[in-house]
Amino acid sequence: MGHTTATFSERLRVPFHWWILGGLFVASFWVAMVVAIPAAAAWGITAALMAMLASGLSSYGGARIIVEDGWLQAGRTRIDVKFVGPVLALDKRAARELSGRLADARAFLLVRPYLPCAVRIEIDDPEDPTPYWMVGSRHPALLVDALNKTGRHVTEGTSGTY
Repeated sequence: MGHTTATFSERLRVPFHWWILGGLFVASFWVAMVVAIPAAAAWGITAALMAMLASGLSSYGGARIIVEDGWLQAGRTRIDVKFVGPVLALDKRAARELSGRLADARAFLLVRPYLPCAVRIEIDDPEDPTPYWMVGSRHPALLVDALNKTGRHVTEGTSGTY
């Protein structure tokens, strides 16, 4: 069996400043606690809060987008690329509108507030009620290109209109 490499792989990590702000919040909480309760308890609670912060940010930023071996994976969801229809890279404005007021309630969304751009992936499967996937990405053009390389006809481009 040969080793396969991903055509596209991206982890949707949270920005570094989220870690800084979270750490500062926990530190300010420690300052308030250390004057009110015994120091050992304040340090214990602070350690637990830091662990929760690290776990939460790692989990939220751990979602991955992968195009590999004929499959598209976004977060925990996978689909065979034979069911991928037209694909469109969206600029900031279009991504915001299509994940907000113009979103279809049946759509699969994997978006993050710190990722301004996204890719809209039409689903071409009569058995699937999901009309499209909208996936946030730091590199939407590369994701579109990776889906183009699967051999399936898709539409490439960036759009402010839809």
